[in-house]
Amino acid sequence: MSTSLPPLRALQAFDAYGRTGTVHAAARSLGVTPGAISQQLRLLEDHAGLPLLLREGRRITMTPAAHIYHEMIAQGFDRLARAQEFISAQRVSEDLTVSGLPTLLQKWLNPMIHRFQANAPDTTLRIVATHRETEPQLMDLTFRLTYGMAASRYPHSRALFTDTCFPACSPEFLARHPEARTNEGLARLPLIGIDWGMDETAAPDWANWFAAQNTPVAGPMRTVAVYSLSSLALEAAAAGQGVVLAQASFAGPDLDSGRLVRLSDEVLPMPEAYFICWGLTTMTHKPARDFLNWVLSETKVNRDARSKHS
Repeated sequence: MSTSLPPLRALQAFDAYGRTGTVHAAARSLGVTPGAISQQLRLLEDHAGLPLLLREGRRITMTPAAHIYHEMIAQGFDRLARAQEFISAQRVSEDLTVSGLPTLLQKWLNPMIHRFQANAPDTTLRIVATHRETEPQLMDLTFRLTYGMAASRYPHSRALFTDTCFPACSPEFLARHPEARTNEGLARLPLIGIDWGMDETAAPDWANWFAAQNTPVAGPMRTVAVYSLSSLALEAAAAGQGVVLAQASFAGPDLDSGRLVRLSDEVLPMPEAYFICWGLTTMTHKPARDFLNWVLSETKVNRDARSKHS
């Protein structure tokens, strides 16, 4: 078996096949013919010295070793893509990238970002909503807005705020289910779950809420749907699908507009804070310094406003 690297086209074909699951889909994703994909897959098998694909008639599947091989190759192409994003960002020195968790950007940053843009008209912001954490060494003109222990991977970080949760639903749902005002009634109603795909202790769930309220739950809870994005869970609640455990920093506009109704004055604190993170050289750029100062100032204003309201 050769330890030298196989041809790049063969690796690209194999990565595309692993991502899409079929030769024809891989061909479409790369803009080549299915025959070209098949040829590159055979070339890769010859180079590896062992079969990577099991062919049973017209059905083709990857071997267990091939699955592991593909995962490693996919990580390599992912890092290449990140490297290209980094070098492309250097073309315009005033461009500033803000990467963040999707709902944090949509519900918290986006409603106030116009105030920064009004005072920094020469700075172009590139907003990237993703759960994928940024490579710390590629954060020259990049900030990352993230949650909890994920901030520890970056050279520099500052805590922004620690959020709180409470039950909320649509006015129509509450009209049909007035018992939602009590925890005992709430435990019997359709509940909307949120699963970020992170550590199980990362965010509170309904079991945490009922435990904090000393409310015993008889039997399994009625979870009607589980969303990976908090924003989608809020939309589901506003549409009347059930009750959501809403975060205060995300649900404000929906509460103010009347799309959602808060069901309890009690709150459940999030176990960890939200952070803004940056790299070793980020603060050498004036646009980055201006953005960080603005974010910290806005966070303090919002925190003071919530304290007065409570």
